Amino acid sequence: MQKFPDVEWAVSDAPVPYEAAVAFMEARARAIREGEAPELVWFLEHPPLYTSGTSAKAEDLKAPDRFPVFDAGRGGQYTYHGPGQRVAYVLLDVGARGRDVRAFVQNLETWIIAALAAFNVEAGPRDGRVGVWVDRTQAGGSLREDKIAAIGVRLKRWVSYHGISLNVEPDLEHFSGITPCGIADPRYGVTSLVDLGIPASMDDVDIALRDAFERVFASRLVTVPCPLQAVS
Repeated sequence: MQKFPDVEWAVSDAPVPYEAAVAFMEARARAIREGEAPELVWFLEHPPLYTSGTSAKAEDLKAPDRFPVFDAGRGGQYTYHGPGQRVAYVLLDVGARGRDVRAFVQNLETWIIAALAAFNVEAGPRDGRVGVWVDRTQAGGSLREDKIAAIGVRLKRWVSYHGISLNVEPDLEHFSGITPCGIADPRYGVTSLVDLGIPASMDDVDIALRDAFERVFASRLVTVPCPLQAVS
């Protein structure tokens, strides 16, 4: 496997306001494009909020006054972010990593799937449904699948930003204010590690994500200070 340069890795311990995170990402992506900063993976949590992607439909925002709503500018539809959910913003030079958007998104899926395997969770993508899913169909019962992680990225001049969100222990009721990713079929819901009976801590998840990233993206993650200082 081809090896790529080291990638900076930062973790924010306190919830990061969404607008501040986006402002930082846009500035950092521009710096990466111009060769002024290295690639970065940023782990964080947000206060409770909803975001809309470029394919979002107004009717899928069922509780518009419940939490702040932001236009994310990324692909996808409505999603929820909040405490107990590990958000990973991925600022990578996809141009230098093969210029293949489909392969990049598949690597994001593989990354999440590999991290979940560390907790003995069998998960995977589904045709026609973005994100990573787990099969919760009971023996002899009807189909039931729940989404455990969402993917929503944007590329500008081949540099990515936004990224993934993995449900560790969020309040799953908060997802009821939207139609997550536009999927209203009652056979498909939302879950988390804790909901699956796995009492993983955020630190445990971070270790699994870090190890899996290094394998999937063939880059070593190098710890750097929290970028919140750059936007506060």
